[in-house]
Amino acid sequence: MDLKSLRYFVAVAEARSVGKAALRLHMAQPPLSVQIRNLEAQVGTALFLRESTGMRLTDAGSALFARAREALALAHDGYEAARAIGSGRRGLLAVGYMFSLGYAVLPKLVPLLRRTLPEVELQFVEMSAATCEAQIIDHKVSIGLCMPPMQRVEVANTIVGMQPLRLAMPARAPLARLASVPIERLQGQKLVALPKLKENADTSLVAALLRRHQVTMQVVERVETVHAALALVLAGEGYALVPACAAVGRPPGIAFRKLKGVSEGFDVAVCRRHDLDSPFVEPFIAAARQALR
Repeated sequence: MDLKSLRYFVAVAEARSVGKAALRLHMAQPPLSVQIRNLEAQVGTALFLRESTGMRLTDAGSALFARAREALALAHDGYEAARAIGSGRRGLLAVGYMFSLGYAVLPKLVPLLRRTLPEVELQFVEMSAATCEAQIIDHKVSIGLCMPPMQRVEVANTIVGMQPLRLAMPARAPLARLASVPIERLQGQKLVALPKLKENADTSLVAALLRRHQVTMQVVERVETVHAALALVLAGEGYALVPACAAVGRPPGIAFRKLKGVSEGFDVAVCRRHDLDSPFVEPFIAAARQALR
């Protein structure tokens, strides 16, 4: 039994006439009568009583009629859902974001996505430096908002913004009295460093900046997240060089200062697998760029 047979049956049942149903279906009456007889033969019982006033459903026909309408409605919904998802109007988008970007970016990004993708179900997943790669590569999130971009051959990065570098220190620290801190003043100071110690840690933005200015800091700890670094700064373990967005929602007792003459910052990227084929990618990139302005 196919959907076409059910559609013909429902049309005759609703019109109570083969002739009227044929007009509605834009077809000739004899082929429609053949379709109804074939359906009755397939079911093995009469579905209509042929009366002078028209076609009336039998009890068996009434049972089929209710379920046939449901089946046609479900099929229609399925077709529409497939079209909507294929065109990017509906679907599910799992968004991963680095914790440090949460307070600064999500309050602007989420309303933009709600307006741009109003029928799309959004899920937000917090990521850390240690988990972001696995969550994107293993399809646990569709798109990640990462800082810095991921360096994996499986991953495509689109830079959507930049977070300037800031020096985080206890509010009572002597350098907190300065409006901006000369980088030379960091010589010999203790550093709570990002990212977590890896093979490429010495090529990080902060390490390259310190080398260029011939400044040496004592790394007392390497951590995965900005909030972990700020907790250690607050505990008096040292200073941290962090993205400016870390100042949003910061705990009391921490001061953030610019580094005098330093324009470097952390790139923010939309990261996703190269093989991701989703109509949501470009709208998400556009919304992320706007949120990060």
